[in-house]
Amino acid sequence: MEVTLIAVVGVASIVAVAAFSQRLGLAAPLSLVVVGIALSFVPGVPVVELEPEWVLAGVLPPLLYSSAVNMPAQDFRRDIKAIGGLAVLLVAVSTLGAGWFVHLLMPDIGWPAAFALGAVVSPTDAVAATSVGRKLGLPSRLLTLLEGEGLVNDASALVLLRSAVAALAGAVSLWGVAWQFVFSVVVAVAVGVVVGLVNVRVRALLDDTVLNTAISFVVPFVAYVPAEEFDASGVLAVVVTGLVTGHLSPRLLRAQDRIGEAMNWRTLAFLLESTIFLLMGLGLKTLLDEAHTHDNGLGAGRVVLYGLALTGLVIVVRMVFVVPLVAMVRRDERRAAAAKPLIERMQERLEAAFDGDDRFTPRKRAHIERRVHRVGADIDFRLTETLGWRGGVVLAWSGMRGAITVAAAQTLPEDTPYRAQLVLIAFVVAVTTLLLQGLSLPAVIRTVKIPGDDPQRLRDEYGRLITEMSEAASDALDEATAGGAVDPSIVDRVRRDSLMRTRDEQKDGEGADAADGDGPAPDPAGTDEMRASYMRLRLAVVAAEREALLDARTHGAYSSRALSGVQSVLDLEEARLQQLGDRLDT
Repeated sequence: MEVTLIAVVGVASIVAVAAFSQRLGLAAPLSLVVVGIALSFVPGVPVVELEPEWVLAGVLPPLLYSSAVNMPAQDFRRDIKAIGGLAVLLVAVSTLGAGWFVHLLMPDIGWPAAFALGAVVSPTDAVAATSVGRKLGLPSRLLTLLEGEGLVNDASALVLLRSAVAALAGAVSLWGVAWQFVFSVVVAVAVGVVVGLVNVRVRALLDDTVLNTAISFVVPFVAYVPAEEFDASGVLAVVVTGLVTGHLSPRLLRAQDRIGEAMNWRTLAFLLESTIFLLMGLGLKTLLDEAHTHDNGLGAGRVVLYGLALTGLVIVVRMVFVVPLVAMVRRDERRAAAAKPLIERMQERLEAAFDGDDRFTPRKRAHIERRVHRVGADIDFRLTETLGWRGGVVLAWSGMRGAITVAAAQTLPEDTPYRAQLVLIAFVVAVTTLLLQGLSLPAVIRTVKIPGDDPQRLRDEYGRLITEMSEAASDALDEATAGGAVDPSIVDRVRRDSLMRTRDEQKDGEGADAADGDGPAPDPAGTDEMRASYMRLRLAVVAAEREALLDARTHGAYSSRALSGVQSVLDLEEARLQQLGDRLDT
């Protein structure tokens, strides 16, 4: 009964704090940490201890999977160099720098324990940063960098932590660490790709949204467990599985299955994230008591000062690292500008070479054109969605640590020198960066006045994409009704109901549709045969629109925001038609 009461009160508190945070314009994780810290000192509040392995193996995989599924694979691929720099190289630099600094402050703990703590405080948590950034309209590319870093850096840090813990027993070398890292990445990617492909293929065989969503809940663990059994990175395998699943789902899974899954995963991720941040705050009093019990000549106040000093170091290291990172991105932009005329000439030559040339099969020609168009689209992306010094400032100040840092610290072996002090230092780093940088990030964003995505460009992309899809839909309808076998009135109704318009056109047409009563009516009056013909044609049109959308995504000519916006509209329409078809069948 006590556990049930705690769970009920906990969920109610999470919802209340999140709703209150929205009114104040704060990120919910920040508020939950503050509330948790305050409650930890209230007499009578029960101490809820969560085993760190439960966090790393039970909570982290579904959270990473939920984020990875929604990460556009196209954006992740285009910024893989910058994401890799933040998630791998910066983690390694932070681990070395923090380890050196901790050993300087506490030489008695030894180098392995110092580097273990360095690995613990090296990964950032992008939850608070992205929640703030979206509210304040950060550009999509900057959000992609933050989310991509948050997806991968946990894997890098945990691999380094594992190596440092092994070094506590004298069982590791520098080459061993390098080999273990490469091995972990290769095996994790392989496991993630296989699980992602099997996941989508198996779920495509199901016609029940509940069953489909139920399977998706275990997919992160299906990827995590075998990767860990192979001594690879389970969290990286989960991320790759999510990326593969998110990329293939629009092609293989039903729209209503994906909509239902997305809503359930959003709820689950919200509860898991919020619970972790609340428990993170609630753990402060316990950590202080443990540090006091295992004093080892270091008072809790001194340990907190060490934590604040380490916080300053990791913040400075990130700021210094971002400078060459932004310079590298700017260099790639200059190279893209220089390469653009070359790609344009190559496209012209290909078109001339293909005209009247039978040496290329249609499949080979499509493959070459797709590759060239993708390179051209990548160049346009770098020239359009640039990352200047303003973005660099926001990126440098978005290095908040989170609950994973605290959980990872608590996995240190019990015989680690000064273990209680090291865990408290990790907690101080996590809470200080989370509150200091998280609360001040909105002011930083407003001060640097970083521009968001160009709304006019997004509207133009949206209109062009809808035009392409509408043309494909019209061709599909003409092909399906060739020969006049379908009642012309049904064809006209399908053509009118299938018309996709830009948002401006939709707004202008709302009054007219309301006045003449010609809004979409997917169940026209008539015989069952007429209804069946209508549904068959409507679904054929939607399938043609989806294929055109996926082709546009493959060529990379449109931004992910435009693609996701149109896909959401198409998913809702397809789900509505599928549900209606199910009703008519019954």
